[in-house]
Amino acid sequence: MSPQDYLALLMFAVACLALMGGYNVAFTLGGVSLIFAAIGVATGIFDTSILLALPGGRIFPIVTRDMLMAVPLFVFMGVMLEKSKIAEDLLEAMGDLFGNLKGGLGISVVVVGALLAASTGIVGATVVTMGLLSLPTMLKRGYAPSLASGAIAASGTLGQIIPPSIVLVILGDQLSNAYQEAQRVHGLEATGVISVGDLFAGALLPGLILVFCYALYIGIIAALKPAMAPSSPWDDNVDVKKFIARTLKAMLPPMLLIIAVLGSILSGYATPTRGAALGALGAIMLAGYKLADDKPNVKRLILLATLSLMGIIAIDLTGVDIRFNQDVWMLNERLSVSIALLFSGVAILGTLAALYWLTKNGQLAEVSRSTMHITSMVFVILIGATMFSLVFRGFGGDELVARALASAPGGTTGALLLVMLIMFLLGFFLDFIEITFVIVPLVAPPLLATGMDPIWLGILMALNLQTSFLTPPFGFALFYLRGVAPPEVTTTALYKGVLPFIAIQIFVILLVAFIPEIATTLPRITGQG
Repeated sequence: MSPQDYLALLMFAVACLALMGGYNVAFTLGGVSLIFAAIGVATGIFDTSILLALPGGRIFPIVTRDMLMAVPLFVFMGVMLEKSKIAEDLLEAMGDLFGNLKGGLGISVVVVGALLAASTGIVGATVVTMGLLSLPTMLKRGYAPSLASGAIAASGTLGQIIPPSIVLVILGDQLSNAYQEAQRVHGLEATGVISVGDLFAGALLPGLILVFCYALYIGIIAALKPAMAPSSPWDDNVDVKKFIARTLKAMLPPMLLIIAVLGSILSGYATPTRGAALGALGAIMLAGYKLADDKPNVKRLILLATLSLMGIIAIDLTGVDIRFNQDVWMLNERLSVSIALLFSGVAILGTLAALYWLTKNGQLAEVSRSTMHITSMVFVILIGATMFSLVFRGFGGDELVARALASAPGGTTGALLLVMLIMFLLGFFLDFIEITFVIVPLVAPPLLATGMDPIWLGILMALNLQTSFLTPPFGFALFYLRGVAPPEVTTTALYKGVLPFIAIQIFVILLVAFIPEIATTLPRITGQG
């Protein structure tokens, strides 16, 4: 190995050790890269002209990339649903609805966890929220601490794989770049590009399989060991009509919002960024409607605004040209534009009303601050990772990684197993953002150069990281849940509870690995892949 190779390996090792030591991720990546670049310049083995590409050639295209605009919008959507307690109402409603069944509350937690994970895509936020909302309730209703904590921790990690989520947005962006890099550097045949929509479509079926397997496991445990997951009989005096109305009111709006966002993206009607904007606007409407409980006129206006937005989309779907820059107008076009303008006016008024009530209650400021914090963290880490990747490549690190994977025993399969093992172990210490930004650009191009399907590879990576975040003793999800769990939930019970869910994770990973069509069929059908 050359001195450049040793410096590249040392640089990677120092960065990993610093990150495991708890130092700031973005500044660690940027600082380590600049220190080693200086060492390389001093020893005459690093070309300083490489750094000149950093501002205009690397950072500016990143912060202006249209695809990444979906990140703050999806974050805003998830935080708004969480802060407005819409997710809490959903959990309570589903718990009441299925509580009469054995294991019904546990199954409800899995379903709500999947929906919440899809809206936030952030493991820590989902696990903490579910732990605070549902863990005390499950324990109060007699659930075994191990089963309750295991179900919540596993449900919280579903944000890694269930679309729409920022995890898949970021992973899709990095895989898209890696695929283009493989085509350029490794001579891979240019068969097209991949997008975030590809990852969304590819992840949907594996995510649903995971949710089904989680729920099936809880149902089996409830049947075999009723004491671990007892039912909660309905109150005989309950008003059935009011109960159904309350349940539908809590369940339908957030579920319809997520279905609308995902459906618009998978159908090709909207790009991921536009779909995320639709989700953010829908979350504003839902939260504003909920907060205006004592203002029926405001609620009616928000409802009319929502229906107007649906009307505008319906007009657009008819294929009528409603652009203003036409020279010749047909009668149906004039009529459609007039109706669309009317709908737009109502939609604007309703949105302003929702924003007013969110501002008045302090909700909008809190959600905006959280969104800004999370988004800034993502982009600063991305800039630091870009600096690290640029310097690492300046030392020839990308060629070193390619040679290491090419020489792995077992050929392509061995290289894939090696990458998955490394990512799994790093998942004990690093968050998905760091792993996606630092590791994926290094290992994905040589793997894709062997002819691997990029969508299939991305889904395997997401499932692998999800399993890592759930695995004792270092899994992030376990630390998050341990921090909010009541004293009766011991660490031993928590570790014992997640083991069956880890087995389910491994089963689904093997299923996708041996049957790639699970991840690749839906993108092909929807035209995404």
